[in-house]
Amino acid sequence: MPIRIPDGLPAAATLEQEGVQLLKETDAGKQDIRPLQIGLLNLMPNKIRTETQIARLIGATPLQVELTLVRIGSHKAKNTSADHLLDFYNTWEEIRDRKFDGFIITGAPIETLPFEEVRYWDELCRIFDWTRTNVHSLLNICWGAMAAAQYFHGVPKYNLPKKAFGVYRHKNLVPASPYLSGFSDDFSIPVSRWTEVRAEDIKPESGLRLLMDSEETGPCFLQEDRGNRLYIFNHIEYDSSSLAEEYHRDISKGERIEIPLNYFPFNNPENEPLNRWRSHAHLLFGNWINQTYQTTPFNIEEIGLND
Repeated sequence: MPIRIPDGLPAAATLEQEGVQLLKETDAGKQDIRPLQIGLLNLMPNKIRTETQIARLIGATPLQVELTLVRIGSHKAKNTSADHLLDFYNTWEEIRDRKFDGFIITGAPIETLPFEEVRYWDELCRIFDWTRTNVHSLLNICWGAMAAAQYFHGVPKYNLPKKAFGVYRHKNLVPASPYLSGFSDDFSIPVSRWTEVRAEDIKPESGLRLLMDSEETGPCFLQEDRGNRLYIFNHIEYDSSSLAEEYHRDISKGERIEIPLNYFPFNNPENEPLNRWRSHAHLLFGNWINQTYQTTPFNIEEIGLND
């Protein structure tokens, strides 16, 4: 089944070229089916790129999904046009009365700041609290995952001496997890962050379960049954070129940055990188959508009533 996105969204052209099935809002209204309601709180500066990456992955599932784009109301985006935000995004205040089967909170390039110094931290905390009653399954990515782990469990983050930057080998620690169905024992995921969480801070009594980790970059993916929340600290959703663009951007600014590890063929930034994580990205999001579909109430208004 296709993904339903707002009419006119710039991501549509890219997704259609890639063969992702799209469903226009006007056509979706004619179908007698309840699509999964998925919200995306997009904290990344380049919102169009991130919404395309996420829509690509949730649009590859066999279920009809309706994607709602959400932004922080107390923060003015500098890298996305006001017209795009007005045309396609809702502030959280505008959708706070709605229920969602799934909700995604992205990363943000503010990870070295203490959480309480982030300008929209108070609003984000209200959103985290709101997800307890209005969201069936919450998927947090990169800085969003660190922020959620801090908010719900007090898990600290630590600054790294140098940026974890590249494509790193990861281990499948719980092959029986429905979220890792079909995963290899060993696979690669892009990493791009200046901070980390540590395994020793993930306490058994918290209900957090470590599903993936890397010997080089530490914990990657946590599952929490009690709150039906997932935390992934690395960028499995990235495009093939995302790390290259970050590298060349920093080089052009004169910043000191190492070549991303295990990324460019022959470690040459002039070579086009190969994507070695795409299949696992589709598996992860497909498993999440499937698990959400199987466990969410048929009547969406019942979400949060029995949690």
